[in-house]
Amino acid sequence: MATKKSSKKKGAGNNIAQNRRARHDYFLEDNFEAGLVLEGWEVKSLRDGRGQLNESYVQLHQGEAWLHGCHISPMLSASTHIHPEDIRRRKLLLNKIELNRLVAAVDRKGYTIVPVSMYWKKGRAKLEIALAKGKQHQDKRATEKDRDWAREKARIVANK
Repeated sequence: MATKKSSKKKGAGNNIAQNRRARHDYFLEDNFEAGLVLEGWEVKSLRDGRGQLNESYVQLHQGEAWLHGCHISPMLSASTHIHPEDIRRRKLLLNKIELNRLVAAVDRKGYTIVPVSMYWKKGRAKLEIALAKGKQHQDKRATEKDRDWAREKARIVANK
């Protein structure tokens, strides 16, 4: 008797945190997936949904990428001998080719690196980062106008 294996699909359960402000404030061009170096209490807190990317940013320092400003709230049941820091810099795990591309884009082309989302992949916390260019006020209005027009077109098509 053969049994079927249930395949896990990537869904809403894999998502930890989103940086919605990034899509509003920047033109996102090239995406990368980076691993995170976390402590044990941070992993437990992320599994409990206590992570935020709102004010976070990525900085390159001495050939390494670091995540600054990511807020991970400690759980109340944390161990007594650990003094957790909610906001600390966390190292991002990228391969050398990806790091070289990021360094070249930031130094030579004037891009910035923005964290977009944090999610689980095969039991490990991953961070999606993107090379981004800042939007001016008129660019934000144009994006909003395009989004409204797309919504209106969908509404017209649905009514027909």
